[in-house]
Amino acid sequence: MAAIRVHGNVFSACTMRVFAALYEKDVKFELVPIDLGAGEHKKEPFISLNPFGQIPAFEHGDIKLFESRAITQYIAHEYADKGTPLVTRDKKMAIIALGCEVESQKFDPAASKLTFELVIKPMLKMTTDAAVVEEYETKLAVVLDVYEIRLSQSKYVAGESFTLADLHHLPTIHYLMGTQSKKLFESRPHVKAWVADITARPAWKKVIALQK
Repeated sequence: MAAIRVHGNVFSACTMRVFAALYEKDVKFELVPIDLGAGEHKKEPFISLNPFGQIPAFEHGDIKLFESRAITQYIAHEYADKGTPLVTRDKKMAIIALGCEVESQKFDPAASKLTFELVIKPMLKMTTDAAVVEEYETKLAVVLDVYEIRLSQSKYVAGESFTLADLHHLPTIHYLMGTQSKKLFESRPHVKAWVADITARPAWKKVIALQK
């Protein structure tokens, strides 16, 4: 079997999402570091892997992918019988797909904006815009109110088992739990318990260890 190569950065939320899926599946991979500061993601050879010039990119033999959620879907299906079952082969897959859509369409737009303002900007010595933070905390709160109801009915977003629908949330949750936005998660008991559960997973701890 051809080796898996992940082109990305250990601090990139999208790259971390791919690492998490690989670790959950206990699949070995090679990390090909991409220097964003040097603009390596905007030129060859990377641009041949992702013409949009964004990390990560993924190679597995003749399979070449970009977009982190598409990559995790590939990993989950290609290694369906290995490691953590992140997807199913029955009608419950529709519930997992729904959870994944909610994460990408409802949760991530607000969570990523807050991550940029509260984590990325300070790292780059840029000034955080308090008005933007307030706006997007309000938006994320609305989403998390829905999550609180959902998680009062099941242990995880898509049922009683950890799936891609949960995994996709991990990078932005990880970063936001180190910011003032932590209160949005901690003030909702079922959301708080869910966050504690998924961030304590051994696979996720391996992802964080890559940053050290």
